[in-house]
Amino acid sequence: MQTPGLDAAEDAPPEPGEDLTDLPGFWAAHLMWLCGTEDEEPEPEWFGVDGADVDEAFEALSDPERRFVLRVPFGGGHVVEMRVHSLPGEFGTEYVVTHPAWDREGHLATLDGHYAGPGLAWRELVHTAGTPDLAAPGLHDPHTRLLLLLPALGDADLPPEAAEVVREALVGAGIPEPEAPRLSEALLTDHPFWDPPSWGPSATTSPLSGAAPTDDSFDGILVCDEPHSPRNGLRLAQGITPEQTRSLAEALGTYPSVRCSRS
Repeated sequence: MQTPGLDAAEDAPPEPGEDLTDLPGFWAAHLMWLCGTEDEEPEPEWFGVDGADVDEAFEALSDPERRFVLRVPFGGGHVVEMRVHSLPGEFGTEYVVTHPAWDREGHLATLDGHYAGPGLAWRELVHTAGTPDLAAPGLHDPHTRLLLLLPALGDADLPPEAAEVVREALVGAGIPEPEAPRLSEALLTDHPFWDPPSWGPSATTSPLSGAAPTDDSFDGILVCDEPHSPRNGLRLAQGITPEQTRSLAEALGTYPSVRCSRS
């Protein structure tokens, strides 16, 4: 016996969902949960919309009979996919990296009741958002890309300009300029799921062990010290060749420099 909605959602092929970002309430639906503080609960008005706009966007995203994927193509044929899933009693998103030459995908983060993350260091987030593959289908606007990937971020060493970068992305995506500074600070303050980790180069010696990596040992893929992250001591994508690893690291902006790879 089939369960209406549940089986439909599991069996439905993923649909390109990039057009959902055009809904007035999309950014509030996507980010509002991430920008609460101890002193303030976020409101739709922070995003320049009202509650009805947010409800409409969330209903579209959480349609139990459909599955959406929002694609962020970047260098070398790589794509970050944000996959939206909605099952009875559970709504969430998953971030993965895919490449047509890989046998399996790389897991970045999962945002639901069984969360895993973070999946991106600040350096990777900014580089990936700013290097769209214009020949591939998906989202190409750097501001939209950065905000879509932002919930997968976790980094203890954010640079001083981080809040300004996020503020510019918010304004570029249509958020009212007077609200953007407050939103930017809130989005980078406290992630509801994880503490910000330290990132370092993966090598034959653990980057978190205190041993200094060398240019010869660093394969370009960063790892972090957050135990809930798929990237805690593991490469982003398992089972890919050294050449594919280097291509991925170049696309993420973390190869070849060890020194520059630290957030």
